[in-house]
Amino acid sequence: MKPVGPIIVTDLFEPVLERLLQLLHQLPEKDWSLPTPCEGWTVKDVALHLLADEISRLSRGRDKDLSYDLPPGPDFVSRINAHNALWLTASRRMSPRLICDLLDFTGHEVVQYFKSLDLMAINGPVSWAGPDPAPVWLDVAREYTERWHHQQHIREAVQQPGLMEPAFLTPVLDTFVRALPWTFHSVEAPEDTTVELRIIGDAGSSWFLLRKEAHWPLFTAVSSAPATIVTIDQDTAWRLFTKGIAKEQALDKASIQGNMKLAANVLEAVSIIA
Repeated sequence: MKPVGPIIVTDLFEPVLERLLQLLHQLPEKDWSLPTPCEGWTVKDVALHLLADEISRLSRGRDKDLSYDLPPGPDFVSRINAHNALWLTASRRMSPRLICDLLDFTGHEVVQYFKSLDLMAINGPVSWAGPDPAPVWLDVAREYTERWHHQQHIREAVQQPGLMEPAFLTPVLDTFVRALPWTFHSVEAPEDTTVELRIIGDAGSSWFLLRKEAHWPLFTAVSSAPATIVTIDQDTAWRLFTKGIAKEQALDKASIQGNMKLAANVLEAVSIIA
């Protein structure tokens, strides 16, 4: 058996940022108002959201400024949504040129900040991976997926090819599947039951959940035959994990062998705060 290991993405932030800036700089003004797959958000809104991510990481992470708290709400997701809406209301007055300039500055500052971190240290939880403290590398990988998938939203809106090269997408998928053990945390099954997720495509791979002592740790190789195999393509996979498509749509695109109940739980995985 081979358990999953760390995902190190610190060298990917800069090229992803450069691709974003190249794209935004060449957009005609009208394209900034195009709708994106993020419901209710335009290209400009998504770019502003990415800018908010950079500002937040620098202020709270690098500079340890915890003076700002999320708006009140009934739950964490509601508070995040209110925070995002508040930011957009205040920042939509920015021009595209200023947004690009600020993304350029803050993005490169974040690159240096992430490179300064001890990736093997233990920090706070990554919410969609469970409530336990998590290694810093997982938090940083989560931040990478945030930047990658929102850039995908912009690229789709303006009909430009996405960053689907394995160098960019493979670590995204590897990060997203780290939601699976928590997705399965309340799923009952006999000891040593194995569930395989196969993501097909140049950036894909196979991951295995193995029932052990009331937990579902994740592996890249196991010795036991899977009770369930779920096969999906890499484009469906990233959309599923980011709620870009419904579970029912993913099910239509998936190939399933074995226990349907376990397979359905695989398709419940979400790797964003939503």
